[in-house]
Amino acid sequence: REERGRGKLTLVWFIRTQLQPGVLRVTLRTLRILSRDRQALAPLVTDTALLTLAHLGGITSLPIPEGQEEDEEEGHDAEREDYGYVPSLPSGQFYELRLLFLLTALRPELRVQLQQERGVSMLTAALEQCLSARWGEEYEVLSDHSAPPISKEVSQRAVEILKTLFNITFSFHRQEPDEEDAALYRRLAAVLRHCLLLTCDGEELTEEIQGHTVNVLSALPLQCLDVLLSVRLTEGSQEWEGVNMDTVHTLLTFMERRLDRGQKLKEKLTPVLNLLTESCRAHRETRHYLRQQILPPLRDVALRPEQGATVRGRLVRLMTHMDTDIKHCAAELLFVLCKENVSRFVKYTGYGNAAGLLAARGLLSGGQVTHAQYSSDSDSDTEEYREAKRRINPVTGRVEEEQPDPMEGMTEQEKEQEALRLISLFNRLSRDKIIQPVGVMTGGGLEPLCGQMRGSTVEEVESEGESEEEREK
Repeated sequence: REERGRGKLTLVWFIRTQLQPGVLRVTLRTLRILSRDRQALAPLVTDTALLTLAHLGGITSLPIPEGQEEDEEEGHDAEREDYGYVPSLPSGQFYELRLLFLLTALRPELRVQLQQERGVSMLTAALEQCLSARWGEEYEVLSDHSAPPISKEVSQRAVEILKTLFNITFSFHRQEPDEEDAALYRRLAAVLRHCLLLTCDGEELTEEIQGHTVNVLSALPLQCLDVLLSVRLTEGSQEWEGVNMDTVHTLLTFMERRLDRGQKLKEKLTPVLNLLTESCRAHRETRHYLRQQILPPLRDVALRPEQGATVRGRLVRLMTHMDTDIKHCAAELLFVLCKENVSRFVKYTGYGNAAGLLAARGLLSGGQVTHAQYSSDSDSDTEEYREAKRRINPVTGRVEEEQPDPMEGMTEQEKEQEALRLISLFNRLSRDKIIQPVGVMTGGGLEPLCGQMRGSTVEEVESEGESEEEREK
C-alpha cells in the first residue's frame, strides 16, 4: 500500500511538469486506474493533488500549486489542444446539474420535494435557456434548420436536465393532470419535440439526447403529447393526412437505429416502443403513418414474417426474444398497428409468432379487443397477396411448398394405430412433466387438458403391446 501511495505522489508531481500531450494522457489514465484502490487514496486527496487535477480539467481558476505560473500552464493547455488532446470541458453548471440528477435519483424524498416546489417548471425553463429556444405559436418551438449543430457542452447540460426531469416525472403518465399542470406538461412536450429534432456535434451526442428525450416523453400524460402533432407544416416536413409527422418520423428513425445496434435492447429500445405504441392508440394519424412505414400492404409472401431486413421483420423477430419485456413491447406495437384485430395481426406476423401475445391476452380464439376505439377502415390486400392467400400457411405466415401426405398408402387401421401411438407419446411427456397439454376455451384463454387425456390409457397400453409384438416378430 505504501508503494502504491508513493507511486501516486510521483505521478502527481510528474503531471505538474511540462509534458508532451501523449505522455500526459497516459499518466492521467494511470492515475485514474490507481484511484480505484480505495485503500490508498490519501495522496490524491491533498490540496496540491486536487488543485493540480482541477486545473488540468479546466474547472478552477485558483493559482497553480507551489507557485507555478498560470500563463505557463495556459500555454501548455494551448499546446495540448493543438495536439487534439483536451476537448471543451463541461462548465461548472454541468456539475451542478449532474449533482441534482444524482440527488433525485438516490433520494426519493428529494424528488417529491422538487415536484412540490415546481421543479418541472424550473427545469423546463432551464432546458429552454440551455437550447436557446425561440417560441412561435402556442406550444411550438421554432426550428432553425440552417443553425449549426449544438456544441458538446450544451448537449451535455441538456442531457443532465433531461435525466433529472425523468426522475421527477416518471410516474406522471398514470395521473390525470389538472388544467394548470396540463399546460405545463404541454410546454415541456413542445421543448422535448425541439430536442428530438436537434442536431448535435456528433452522431453519438444526437442519439444520446434523443434517447433521454424519449424517456421523458414516455413519462408524461398521454393527452399532453398532442402538441407533438399540432405544429404547422413547413417546407420539407413529413406530412400525413395533413398533419406534421416530423416528430413521429424522428422517433421511427431512432427506433430503427436502436434495432440495428441490437445492444441493451431492454434499456435502449423498450422506451421508444412503448411511446410509439401509446401514441398510436391515442392518435389515428400516427397509427396510419407508422402502419404505412412498418406494415405496408403485403406483396412478397415467400419469406417468413421474421425474415428480411425490413422494420416489420426485425420487430417480428423480437416477438420470440428470450426477454419477456422486449417481446411484449414489440408484439404490442405491431398489434396496435393492426388495430388489435387478431386475424390481421396473424396475417402480418404468422400465428406461431403471434401466439405468445394472443395467449397472454386471451385471444387465441380470434376476434378483436372489445374496448379498443379504432376507425372502421378496412385492410386492403394487394393483388399478389390475394393470389397467394390460399397457399399461405397461417402458422409460418408464408407460402409453403406442397409436402407429400405422410399417411398416403396407409390403411384405416394403420392410421388409427399411428394416432394411438401419438396419444401414447403425449401422455408419457405429460406424465413426466415435460409438456402440459392445454386447450383453447370459449373465452379465448388456455386450460389444462390433463383430465381429458386419461381416457386414452387403455388404447395406450394396447398400442404399446402391439408395438412389442411387432418388434418380437
